[in-house]
Amino acid sequence: GQSARYTHTRVGVGGRMDTLQCAIVLAKLGRLDWELQRRREIGAEYHRRLAPLNLTTLAVRPDRDSVWGQYTVRVAERARVQALLAEAGVPTAVHYPKPLHRQPAYEKYGDPASCPLAIAAADEVMSLPMSADLSAADMDRVVAALAAAVGPRTS
Repeated sequence: GQSARYTHTRVGVGGRMDTLQCAIVLAKLGRLDWELQRRREIGAEYHRRLAPLNLTTLAVRPDRDSVWGQYTVRVAERARVQALLAEAGVPTAVHYPKPLHRQPAYEKYGDPASCPLAIAAADEVMSLPMSADLSAADMDRVVAALAAAVGPRTS
């Protein structure tokens, strides 16, 4: 149902695996367990290193697990922070810039001004580099650039 990037004009299905993607996934199955474990470790390390910045990160319930498809933080002044990170050579992404209730496919079901928490999240979320192959040096660079961009907060 996506008519433009992040714009969904009709309800659809996210079925995006074509034959080539299937072949790639099959070739990577041998390292799946290692990759999932590395993502858990990198997510935990991001949590530890970013804690002094008091950023809002994904909370994982004690009885659950995450393999960190993305590592997303919430930041005020996202555009400014993204620009500073880009200057430092750190890529970021915004995967969900528009809340679901503001998508054209769903607008008829409610008030676009409703859901203030979803609106705030859409304005603040930003994903950091995340990969099972992310090195300690890469993480050092990401964390240092983010700390410089947002500075430690005392609240």
